[in-house]
Amino acid sequence: MSRILASLIILLADLSVSAPSVAQDAVFEGADTCNGNFVNPVSDICWDCLFPLTVGSMPVVPSRHPDTRNPGFPICMCPMAAPPFIRPGIAIGFWEPVRLVDVAKDPWCFVNIGGMSISPGFDIGYKTTTYEDGSAHQGQYFVHWYVYPLLYWLELLADFACVENASFDIAYVSELDPLWQDDELSMLINPEAAVFANPIAQAACAADCTAVTTTGQNMPGLFWCAGCHGSIYPFNGNLGTDTTRIQGAALAAERMTYKLHRQLIAWRTSGPEAICQKQIAPIWPREQYRYQLVNPTPHVSGPGTCPRAGTATIVYESGRTQPAIGEDVGFLVWRKRNCCAF
Repeated sequence: MSRILASLIILLADLSVSAPSVAQDAVFEGADTCNGNFVNPVSDICWDCLFPLTVGSMPVVPSRHPDTRNPGFPICMCPMAAPPFIRPGIAIGFWEPVRLVDVAKDPWCFVNIGGMSISPGFDIGYKTTTYEDGSAHQGQYFVHWYVYPLLYWLELLADFACVENASFDIAYVSELDPLWQDDELSMLINPEAAVFANPIAQAACAADCTAVTTTGQNMPGLFWCAGCHGSIYPFNGNLGTDTTRIQGAALAAERMTYKLHRQLIAWRTSGPEAICQKQIAPIWPREQYRYQLVNPTPHVSGPGTCPRAGTATIVYESGRTQPAIGEDVGFLVWRKRNCCAF
């Protein structure tokens, strides 16, 4: 599927050259300029976000960043299909940079690969932003999800079987997904959204906002919340409250993460239950993700690096965007990995 998407991107790039400029202007009239930079795989990465590194429940390399649940015992056993049918190993845990996420206000803007803008020559996936009373407004964001196994590429842990072994790929493009554009269609994969669309459920998200911002840990069980960013439902880019560009972009990235879990494209990789193999998780394990800002300005040090889902963006966003320019946003997704290494 991802290979097909990548091929389509190349095809659309060719179309953007051959399509009439009048048609392109009609489609993208009034659109923001696509902004972005290539992510430097060394200097733009918060390498402290790799930690803590644990063996069992004991931190071998500690970190100021909160961790997730780890196996209590350092020795693990995993089943095998062939003799001897049981494989012993060491239970380790670490955080791995595995995905890049573009979040753009205009369709076909690829933020993390140099701000490349593709004009397909026809009106697909384009919507405008609707402003309300001046303090908050509704927004529409487009998201691209890249496979980005950085540790494997840099051969930092070349002999480590737990590191994801893959090549760079465009795994998901929201412009091609009708469910990302329409609230009613998105109900097909998140019908439970109706249950949490009430003041009581949404008020609980305020507690999640406070907890994740002050302690770095989300409130257990509140899977319908994205902390200070707003409601995680529906699974699309239509945001009811879009107070700042980074806040809105973070919520869109988190919604895409949950959507991919619901569609069984993303899996659970953390916790004792995932130590031998990845687990299906249609309810997103939000505690296993960190979202590092890499565009327009990489956030590699200072307060709020590698925040969990829902962390108040005011902690780290000051001076990192220029609202007058209308910059698009890119994140590096860090995913917790528990593994039985041998």
